[in-house]
Amino acid sequence: MKIKTLEIPDVKVLYPAKFDDDRGFFSEIYNKSTYEKIGIQEEFVQDNHSLSRAVGVIRGLHYQCSPFAQAKLVRVVRGTILDVAVDIRKNSETFGRWVSAEISAQAWNQIYIPKGFAHGFVTLEENTEVNYKVSARYAPELEKSIAWNDPALKIEWRISEGAVTLSDKDSQPMSFAAYCQCPDF
Repeated sequence: MKIKTLEIPDVKVLYPAKFDDDRGFFSEIYNKSTYEKIGIQEEFVQDNHSLSRAVGVIRGLHYQCSPFAQAKLVRVVRGTILDVAVDIRKNSETFGRWVSAEISAQAWNQIYIPKGFAHGFVTLEENTEVNYKVSARYAPELEKSIAWNDPALKIEWRISEGAVTLSDKDSQPMSFAAYCQCPDF
């Protein structure tokens, strides 16, 4: 497996081996012991799958509070996303900074986002399907959202604001300044 560490080293882009032949391909997309050897010690407990029909669908920036904080292992089975992780760990040297990576079915890559990060993505192709593992069950009462377009974060989403589609939930997030007043991590 090839590993690319991003500017925030806790976030990693992973490229599982893929073996092609005339029948198709085979790839081991997750093996707990392999991931433990590269420092990902998570016990993933739930798999999620989303379909976004349009280009410009933004899901995020989400996180869950303890005791159900989630690490995520995200991959795309059809299409392409720009995946974004914002460090919201108050005592981290990279607090308030973000990293992004293009994750796609064609590149056959994944991104690992540890606990303590707000996470989101934007679809760059129509009919994009995303699979992701999480390390804690979904707890809607503990889920929070930070504004995807917060001017303090200056995230480069590579899409114009007018081309964005949001859920009702993502249309009413808190600002990063509000998070800083009462941080959860």
